[in-house]
Parts: sequence; structure tokens; C-alpha cells
Amino acid sequence: MRALLCTEFGVPNERDPQVQLTEIPIPTIGPKEVLVEVHAASANFPDLLMLNNQYQHRPTLPFVPGYEFSGTVRAVGAEVENHKVGDAGVAITRSGGFAEFAAVPADRFWPLPPSIDMVDAAAFPLAYGTSYHALKNRARLQSGETLLVLGAAGGVGLAGVQLGKLMGAKVIACASSAEKLGCCRLHGADETINYTTNDLRAEVMRICGDHGVDVVLDPVGGAWSEAAFRRMAWEGRHLVVGFTAGEIPRIPLNLPLLKGASIMGVSWDAYSRRNPEGGKKNIEELASWIATGALKPVIGSRYELNDAALALDDVRGRRVQGKALVVL
Repeated sequence: MRALLCTEFGVPNERDPQVQLTEIPIPTIGPKEVLVEVHAASANFPDLLMLNNQYQHRPTLPFVPGYEFSGTVRAVGAEVENHKVGDAGVAITRSGGFAEFAAVPADRFWPLPPSIDMVDAAAFPLAYGTSYHALKNRARLQSGETLLVLGAAGGVGLAGVQLGKLMGAKVIACASSAEKLGCCRLHGADETINYTTNDLRAEVMRICGDHGVDVVLDPVGGAWSEAAFRRMAWEGRHLVVGFTAGEIPRIPLNLPLLKGASIMGVSWDAYSRRNPEGGKKNIEELASWIATGALKPVIGSRYELNDAALALDDVRGRRVQGKALVVL
């Protein structure tokens, strides 16, 4: 089968990871796995971290990147009871998606209603799953609250904008260009802030007044995190998703003390592994919204498998609004 194979990790600012499209054997499956024919796979920031051996999960070389994907079950292991050949669904496996076939642990594959397009399906389990877990399970976002989204035009950010609106929040989208903010408004943002040309704290004050924001969805880190936290409402919740800015912030601990506020870590992958029923429920709720048309995953760019490396490079260069999908 064809697959994008990483044979050497990259070193940031020194050398790029070595990846190439090549022929490798179709993977064999264990008794608790299913063989999935991949329809589409999403390129994500964690893929870039793994290619540089910087992620909390460190794959063994050589490996096939591709954290999440959609596909159809073509074979089931001897001990698999909940899936059958022909089931279409999505998987979060951390690796393996940029290939024609992938071996998937049975508990990491979720069947979907037949009405959901398999390309749309590949765009939602990780980014939308992360944002939904953050807003629903961690922050317990309430209708009428104000949600500030950093990096709002990226995969997790744009998912947060859409889901925040679905959950009844007032959504303030923050991004680095007028074009990206236009995309955020198109997908439901009530207010927008360009934090490269405007003072984030001053703009939040202008929009929210003394109350501040109730919830911050933060996949960015860097200097923006503390600036957003300083405009947090009393008993606000700051959701730490990741650090695409490259810098892990150091927020002074007197700030949560003075605001009665919480800094909450968000790890959707770990949550769905530790709480399989909770993870399954979230996937099913997201799938229901997609099936009814209430939620439409935003796909910014599409690529063929031959161009999977380009998809990853476009994510690295922040040239994608929404999700970048490799369609087989």
C-alpha cells in the first residue's frame, strides 16, 4: 500500500523531518484491532510535534503520521465484538492515517451514521472533539457566557467558535489577520480581535467592560495567554489546549487567586482513553449535530496522498483556515 513514511525525526531550526511517499505492506491486525481502509486523514499540529519527536507520545521510527482519519472497516480481529466489516467511521490513533490502510485498536474507532460524508468525518474527531471536551466537560460553558478563542482560525479554534455558538455563548474570536477574522465571522463569531495589530487586553475591555470573559479557549500559548487571563471574569476558566505559538506561558499565580479563576488542562485524547464511554458520547453528540446540519466541519484545504507532506507544511506555516485534509 502507499503511505507517507517518516524515517528520521526533524530538529526545529536545524533540519526537517525526513518523510516520503512509499510502498509498505498492509498492516496486520491483532485480536483487538480492526483494519480500516482510509478515506481521508487530517493534518494537525500534534503530527508536526511527533515528526520532531517533541510530542508526549513518541513513536518509534519508521512510522506513518496521521493522528485522525475516517475510513471503512475491512477486517476485524478475533476478539472484536462491536465492529463489523463495512462499518464506516472515524479513528484517533495518534499515527497511521496517511496511508491507504491502518490498523486501529477497536476502542479507538467510532462508527458514524451513513448520512455523514467521510471527508467531512475526517475533519472532526480531534479538533472538534478537543474543543467540545474543553467547553463541555472542562469549562462547563453555559448559555449566555462569553467565550474568548485564541488562534480562532485554526482547527481547534474554529471548532471552538462554532461549538461556542451552538452552546449559546457570545464568542470573541482572536486571530492574526483580517482574512482569518473574516473566516471566524463567517462561522459565527460575534466579535473579532486582531491581536497582532491591536492590544488584546484593551480590545477585550472594550467589548466586555469590567466583567471580562468567562471562558478562554487557548490552543496558542505565548504572550497571548497572560493577556487573555488578565481580562478573565470572576470564576472564569482558562482552557489550556496547546502551544502553537511555540512558547509555554508562565502565568503569575496571583492572577487566578485574585480572580477566583481556574486554569484547566485539556487533553481530549487522554480523556477519551481513560473514559471510553464519555469519549464515545462526545463523538456521538458531535456526529448528531453534523448529521442534522447544525454543525459543518470547516475544511480549509484538501490534498491527495501524494501531497500529504505539503498538507503538513501548510499547517506548519499557518496557511490553513479550519482543517487540512488528505483525501485518498
